[in-house]
Amino acid sequence: MGPAFRFLAACITLASCFSSARAQDTDFYRGRQIKVIVSTVAGGDYDNWMRLIARHWARHIPGEPTFIIQNMPGAGGIVAANSFYHTAPRDGSTIAMIGRNLPFQALMKAEGIRFDPSKFVWIGSPELSGRICIASETAAVRTAEDLFTTELIVGGAGAGTAVSTTPKLLASLLGMKFRVVEGYGSANGAQHAMEKGEVNGICQTVSALRSFRPEWLESGKLRVLFNLERAPIPEFGAPSILSFAKTAEQRQILMLYSSSVELGRPIIAPPGTPTARIEILRNSFEATLSDPAFLEEAARQKFDVSLVRGDDLRSLVEELTSTPPDVIKRVDELTRN
Repeated sequence: MGPAFRFLAACITLASCFSSARAQDTDFYRGRQIKVIVSTVAGGDYDNWMRLIARHWARHIPGEPTFIIQNMPGAGGIVAANSFYHTAPRDGSTIAMIGRNLPFQALMKAEGIRFDPSKFVWIGSPELSGRICIASETAAVRTAEDLFTTELIVGGAGAGTAVSTTPKLLASLLGMKFRVVEGYGSANGAQHAMEKGEVNGICQTVSALRSFRPEWLESGKLRVLFNLERAPIPEFGAPSILSFAKTAEQRQILMLYSSSVELGRPIIAPPGTPTARIEILRNSFEATLSDPAFLEEAARQKFDVSLVRGDDLRSLVEELTSTPPDVIKRVDELTRN
């Protein structure tokens, strides 16, 4: 047997192995359940998004597995992320939707975090939603400028959540007179508190507010004071928070803090999940987000669908984790006050 023949035989064997491995990955989901961990309470915005996606996702996965949702709230999503990172099976059978703010919290070395966000495998996100701070129609605060002279009492959702850290950071960095009331346990709880008049405002994403009470923004029941992204959101006629930055450092801090919004509603797999199964999950996720039946149901729920691909999420997290230490230290000081 000559060298050329042996080389050809080796190539055929290797190709056969690849073909067999691909077939195993394609058949992996047949008759299986995919367990989905959601790091918030049932009925919240993340939970509603994930349940909507799960109702349509299976049709686009070879073998059409079923999806089982498990809510794991606690410590602003940290409990779920820790558990997922250390205990989730690394075979593609378990995925999670985690809070967009968790990579930022990991960068800040928030108490209790035991995961490295750069090691998660990022599948994708179904949306990009601006984050806004709002005041109720009964609040004395009517514009963002009023916050420098008049206190606004806002609801918190616990350590590690943007609902709590946003007003705290803006109070420390810019001198805005936010007072955060904690104890509501979740963003949904803080929204209910505002509805009952226990607090007069909240800092939350546009999609979360529309999901909770769609008529609030459209009717003018709530006043949008500003948004956290670089450019104003045209429909609200309110400024970007960056227009209130007076120094280059303030602007850099605000840009770092608001970067988490770009992660949307991230769906992840555990570190070490086989590449071929990640490819299946990513491709089927993207197909789901263009499925007419999914888009019709999303429109009924007033969800704005905007795909963020897994590789883009990974790049965003890598950029976040490369932030200069001095900026991280300053943001850490501000968000821990």
